[in-house]
Amino acid sequence: MTESTQGKMLRTGVYPGTFDPVTNGHLDVITRAARMFDRLVIGVAANIGKNPVFPLEERVDLVRAETVTLGGKTGTIIEVVPFSSLLIDFARQHGASIIVRGLRAVSDFDYEVQMAGTNYRLAPDIETVFLMASERHQFISSRFVKEIARLGGDISTFVPPLTLQRTLARVRTSSVPDPERPV
Repeated sequence: MTESTQGKMLRTGVYPGTFDPVTNGHLDVITRAARMFDRLVIGVAANIGKNPVFPLEERVDLVRAETVTLGGKTGTIIEVVPFSSLLIDFARQHGASIIVRGLRAVSDFDYEVQMAGTNYRLAPDIETVFLMASERHQFISSRFVKEIARLGGDISTFVPPLTLQRTLARVRTSSVPDPERPV
């Protein structure tokens, strides 16, 4: 919990992810999580191990742009912040007592339970809650979105309009063969 400028204690949650790119599934979880908290901090992970298509600051900008109206609709303070620390340290830094994780399918569950257990061992005062993605978003993943876009498929039902535009521009740029590079 963090204190607001009026001295009221705010229920604060953290929703971390790489968001490369942010999908309609992410936005579904963000919207639902926002209803649970007074303040939701969306942590955009540097996560260079995943070789992101978008640089960190562009991912932060996209998530901010795609969530800008959400706070007004839910009455929740929404912040989008980059991070490269341990998740529990990030949660503490922002006064969060709850980490929100989205689940799409049973295959996500094993990994997420391991991560939640590890985080609990490191910080028993911080809980992890799981939100199942809505049925229409359960199959969407950033990895699939990027692959479909690279292969020329239609990703318009998987991502919001600004993200669609930026993803197509980024993928087209990155998939153009380099004439200097031998094949």
